[in-house]
Amino acid sequence: MATCGEKLIEILESYGVELVFGIPGVHTVDLYRGLKRSSIRHITPRHEQGAGFMADGYARATGAVGVCFVITGPGMTNIITAMAQARQDSIPMLVISTVNSRNQLGLGEGRLHELPNQRNLAAEVSVFSHTLLDPAELPKIAARAFGVFASQRPGPVHIEIPIDVIAAEADSIDTSAWPLPSAPAAAPEAIDRAVTLLREAQHPLIAIGGGAIRAGDEVVRLAEALGAPVVNTVNAKGVIPASHPLAVGGSGSCAAVREAVREADVLLAVGTEFSETDYDFYLKGDFSFEGRLIRIDIDAGQLSRNAKPELAICSDARHALSALNAALQRDPIPAKDGGSWAQAIRDGVQQRRDARYQAFFDTIRNALPEAIIAGDSTQPTYYAWLNYETEAPRRYFHSASGYGTLGYAIPAAVGAKLGQPARPVIGLIGDGAAQFTLGEIASAVEAKASVIFLIWNNHGYGEIQRFFEAAGVERVGVDLHTPDFVALGKSFGCSACRATDLEQLESALKQAVKDPLPTLIEVRQADFVDGYPPS
Repeated sequence: MATCGEKLIEILESYGVELVFGIPGVHTVDLYRGLKRSSIRHITPRHEQGAGFMADGYARATGAVGVCFVITGPGMTNIITAMAQARQDSIPMLVISTVNSRNQLGLGEGRLHELPNQRNLAAEVSVFSHTLLDPAELPKIAARAFGVFASQRPGPVHIEIPIDVIAAEADSIDTSAWPLPSAPAAAPEAIDRAVTLLREAQHPLIAIGGGAIRAGDEVVRLAEALGAPVVNTVNAKGVIPASHPLAVGGSGSCAAVREAVREADVLLAVGTEFSETDYDFYLKGDFSFEGRLIRIDIDAGQLSRNAKPELAICSDARHALSALNAALQRDPIPAKDGGSWAQAIRDGVQQRRDARYQAFFDTIRNALPEAIIAGDSTQPTYYAWLNYETEAPRRYFHSASGYGTLGYAIPAAVGAKLGQPARPVIGLIGDGAAQFTLGEIASAVEAKASVIFLIWNNHGYGEIQRFFEAAGVERVGVDLHTPDFVALGKSFGCSACRATDLEQLESALKQAVKDPLPTLIEVRQADFVDGYPPS
């Protein structure tokens, strides 16, 4: 007899799933019945939040779906934070959990791991959450989940399966993948209207967000056709190569970029939310534009949030930009001199860069130019907005924008490395955030994921210390006891060292990529930056 749990594994295989991040428990044993003989590799994190962050990093680095198995109750509540980060940043994640047996649901009898309504809890951080009550419905629910990832604004999907359903007979289930729906394309009349607006523009500007991550070629082609500079959010770093003469880089919160937005007579915004952490990270509250706004977004609801457009186009970014490019190829617009304007904006961004952090990131780039960096909410990542650019997408991401979780970088870097094993991967994290998920270093060693864990140590929550001082509040709870990270790294089975200057850091990074196991490198802020950075 094949069980529902065994058929689930076959279905995941049919959709191309290669990795599952999960912690087995008494309620998930039947989820694992068919896993050992499948093609899917299982990675065991040390905490369900780590599982979620690993799946997130894997998805960001590869574009594939990150899949997690978690137990009823505490496993579900532990992964909620990671799901919320993925929901905020539109990351495809499939979370499969157990729940108590069908005849026990909602009774409140104190069963093991029981919650009053686990699905409602998960629904708050999911695109949708579903309770599977009949094994025969499994193929349709899986198709619905992967349909979301293929054709909508992605995010976590949660499927919970009662423990009696997982073990139920399911011999007759067809486990082949369903055809996936295509992402929506722009209406022809919307493309015509966009072309008219762009044709009238004297100072066009393009703003891209994470929704444009699969449309890099189309962004570059359109920017060149219009002669329009391109500004980007963190999640769109590298969508247009940083070396391209129309690439601005930096941050939408930077004064030079905000001024450029105000100067543009037509702003084409593609897959970007206009969210606070991307466009007003310095909390000035004065982000505005005076020109005509065209918004392209796969999520219709997003088109009515934060910024009112003159033209709203509900479409996948690649489809819409391909249509715009085709229209402009048939009837070209004389390109504007966007290169000189882009250079002027870059010059303004450069004036805002801190030379000390620039030297830090230049050292990383010189040592490992092809690296992926998974950053946390830590001092260097706040400067990475302005100081670190990439030549390709999926090479830099962090948790400091969007939901803003701590403890992200260590497990996210592990997931990224498992998804991109041939590429150097750095987990950039502070000493405070590192203590949230230090145990996941053991997961990296166990999985033979040769991640470089780069610990920025300022002996506390340095950014929050600065906010205390700026507010005139006596510091409480932000000065931390920090462990000996080098000794800890070695105890986990990593290579470990402390770099006290840029030359040592570059040498340590170059050595780390030769090591088949993870490497932990500690850098102390006092060795690289004197005092607190300016506000």
